[in-house]
Amino acid sequence: MGRNLMVVPVRHYGRMIFAVIVVLAVIGTVYSIATNPNFEWSVVAEFLFSPSILRGLGSTLVITIVSMVIAVVLAVVIAVMRISPSRIISSVAAFYVFVFRGIPLIVLLILLGNLGLFLKSITIGIPGTQVVLIDVPISEVITPFVASVAGLSLAGAAYMAEIVRSGLLAIGRGQREAAKALGLTSSRTLRFIVLPQALRVILPPMGNEFIGMLKASAIVSVIAGGDLLTVAQGIAGTNYRTIELLIVATIWYLLVIIVFSIGQYFLERRTAEK
Repeated sequence: MGRNLMVVPVRHYGRMIFAVIVVLAVIGTVYSIATNPNFEWSVVAEFLFSPSILRGLGSTLVITIVSMVIAVVLAVVIAVMRISPSRIISSVAAFYVFVFRGIPLIVLLILLGNLGLFLKSITIGIPGTQVVLIDVPISEVITPFVASVAGLSLAGAAYMAEIVRSGLLAIGRGQREAAKALGLTSSRTLRFIVLPQALRVILPPMGNEFIGMLKASAIVSVIAGGDLLTVAQGIAGTNYRTIELLIVATIWYLLVIIVFSIGQYFLERRTAEK
C-alpha cells in the first residue's frame, strides 16, 4: 500500500528577497521625499485646493474631453476612408495619418498657436466680386483654447484611426456579405453590424488613448492654454516654489487618471459581457 505524499510548493527565496528589496526601496524613497527639508509641504497643502488650480484642472478636463470627442469622430471617418475601395480616398486618409503621427505634438501646438504670424484673418467671400461674407481676425478665432483642442484632436485622430481600422478589420467579411444579402446598405451595415461588434476591440485601446490625451494636455502649456500645468507654472512664477506647484499638478493628474481608469475598467467589463 502506497503512502500518502504531501505536495510541498517550491519556495522561491530569490523572488521573496527581491520583493523585500523593492518594498524597502519604495519606503525609503517616499520617506526621503516626505522628510526632505527642501520641500515645503505647507505650500502643497495651500495650493492643492486653490481656486486657480481648480479652474486649471477644469480647463484640462474640458480640453481633454472635447478633444477626445472630436478625435473619435475624426478617427472613425478616417478609418472608414482607409478601408475604402477607392485608392484616392484611402491614400488621402493614409497621408493624414502619416502627417499627424509624424509631427511632434509640441510642434503642432506651437504652429497652431502662432497661426496669426502668417494668417491675419479668415476671409470668405464670393469669388470674382468684392462681396465679403466673413472677415474675422485670426486672433479672435484661434484662441489658446481652440489651438489646444485642435492640436490634440488632429494628433489624437491620427492614432485612434489606426485603432478603429484594426477593430473594423477584425470583423470578418462574412458579416458584411450577410448584411449585403439582407439588403442593407454599406452605411447601415457599418452602423448596425460592424461598429457595434468592433467596439469590443476598440474600447480598451481607446481608453488608454484618452488617458494618454489627458497627460498630453499638459503640453498645451507651451501656448498658455489655461490648463492645470499653465496655472501651476504661473503661480510658481510668483512665489518661486516650482517643485511644490509641480507636485500639486502631479497629484491632480494622478487622481483624475485613477478615476478614469476605474471607469474604463467597468466599461470594458460591461462591453465584454454583451
